Amino acid sequence: MSDPWDGPSGRATRSRDARVPGQRTAGPDGPRPSGGRAAARLAARSGGGRRPRRGRRAGRGRRILKVLAICLSVLVVLTAGAGWWFYEHLNGNLHSVSLDGKGGTEKADAFGRTPINILVMGSDGRTSKTDCKLGGGCRTTGVQTGSNADVQMVMHISADRSNATVMSIPRDTMTKVPACKDRETGQATNGYYGQINSALQYGPACQVATVHQLTGIPIDHFVKLDFSGVVKMSDAVGGVSVCVSDDVYDTYSHLKLSKGTHTLKGVAALEFVRSRHGFGDGSDLGRTLSQHIFLSAMMRKFKGAGTLTDPTAVYSLADAATKALTVDDGLGTVKKLIALADDVNKVPTKRMTFTTMQTAPDPADDNRLVVGPGAKTLFSTIAGDQSLTTGSGKKSGAASATAKAGASASPVPASEIAVTVENGTSIGGRASAVAAALVDQGFSSATTANAPSPATATTLTYGPGRKGAARTVGEALGLPASHLREGAGAGLTLVIGGDWPRGTGYPGGNSSPAPADTGAAISHAHASTAAEARTCAKVSPYRTVSLKGVSMTPSQAYAAARSKPDSDE
Repeated sequence: MSDPWDGPSGRATRSRDARVPGQRTAGPDGPRPSGGRAAARLAARSGGGRRPRRGRRAGRGRRILKVLAICLSVLVVLTAGAGWWFYEHLNGNLHSVSLDGKGGTEKADAFGRTPINILVMGSDGRTSKTDCKLGGGCRTTGVQTGSNADVQMVMHISADRSNATVMSIPRDTMTKVPACKDRETGQATNGYYGQINSALQYGPACQVATVHQLTGIPIDHFVKLDFSGVVKMSDAVGGVSVCVSDDVYDTYSHLKLSKGTHTLKGVAALEFVRSRHGFGDGSDLGRTLSQHIFLSAMMRKFKGAGTLTDPTAVYSLADAATKALTVDDGLGTVKKLIALADDVNKVPTKRMTFTTMQTAPDPADDNRLVVGPGAKTLFSTIAGDQSLTTGSGKKSGAASATAKAGASASPVPASEIAVTVENGTSIGGRASAVAAALVDQGFSSATTANAPSPATATTLTYGPGRKGAARTVGEALGLPASHLREGAGAGLTLVIGGDWPRGTGYPGGNSSPAPADTGAAISHAHASTAAEARTCAKVSPYRTVSLKGVSMTPSQAYAAARSKPDSDE
């Protein structure tokens, strides 16, 4: 009789010399063979004594395998179910809004690759009890409606994913807000001239449209965080390491830190990125630089070993991020956000350039800003998908050469420049249109006249020592440097030629600038890279804060408030 568990081939084997009288041919679970002790010994030597025990073990093995298979199947089902639940949970966290095509459209490069431009917004809204507690200001009003975009950064990721530029736009910049309507609230405007951060009151799409109109940069997506979002994100990554150049106590944002390096989480992180009185000159310009330091540190941590390989950290980060963000519908799923994170991860930190849009004081209000010299070139560099660093992470040789070449002609703020605009075409109103555009961009004045004779080419003539002012006008209009020439007169005269028959920007002026223009693009833009780990936020040396009614510097306030615990304690 065959025994399926005995012998190498699955057949019963028995010694030829083992003659066991009366042996029964029962199966594996049958009775032991009879015949006395000798028969038992022979049966044992031939293996017959072991077969029943092996049979019992095999039977148990079959049952164990079945149990394991069932458990494994249940585990697979549960894991798949948990994965699906987690995916749906994260998707459910996200809040997405349509851009309605108001941000323009990116163009693919020669290889069919497309850059990505994202407007990152930090909202000052007190639209929940949590944000009221974090941001303050709700004691008399309670939970509020509407918000301003106090943080605005255009993040550009190149088509080949080799480099990125993050450009901050100070919240105090004055500009034209186009006609907008918020789909969710119904809040609408016919358009106005005002502070750029106010456009968010009419919805994120309006803020995107305003930035696109100001810069000419196509904006594909947006990401918006509120106060609690910053807290959640900083907690999820386990804190962000930052450095301050001196003791600092901003009595407005409540940031209080001793000189040196600190790891900031939660509310402390929010206090740092909100502080405008603690750093620089105590204005929004100083705040953009400290925010760059914070974001650079966060980028380095994202890319650091272990952050994205720890399942617990990844879950916490993903859950916090999706709860904290409002995005456009082009980023409205976890899958799309993961793809975006992958694109960002491809860019080395040494090729992530942080800049601040060049500004000048608003002639009508010293507390407000207008677009400054060099900004148009920075806009064009981003729109043209140009890198501001080389492969090594340093400024390109062309950019450095341009900066040196232009050192003798420093840019002049638009508010200090008056231009005479002459119409050298047969088209009526050309001088008036361009003059009005210059005034809108913050130039002190622009008078108009007819040119003495028809002109085929547009020229900008400047007097001795006025090259810097001419450069500012040329950048504002997109006029190539080849159209600038020095003359004998004291002022600046722009003659509109037949090569500029329409519009207020010189034809082709918004096209990608040559690499040499990157020097002007980062001039006075406070450029730095995310790889610069040793950069400290410069504490303001001015009396920008007040403690018990006394004006003082942030360092003096720190010394005077010894009893108040530091933000990271």
